Amino acid sequence: MGEVIRFVSRSERERVRLIQEARAIYDSIFPPADPANDGQDRTTIDRGLGRDGGNLS
Repeated sequence: MGEVIRFVSRSERERVRLIQEARAIYDSIFPPADPANDGQDRTTIDRGLGRDGGNLS
């Protein structure tokens, strides 16, 4: 109890999916210079998109 469920529209899920796909393509062409630091950068970007760690239910 006390759990909040956020509605995510289909268009928002599609937008996030396309952004993730574009990142994967970009990273395959331009690999990150420091792979150990890559996770921290993604968290900052994901929070900027309003994501909560990938829970799009």
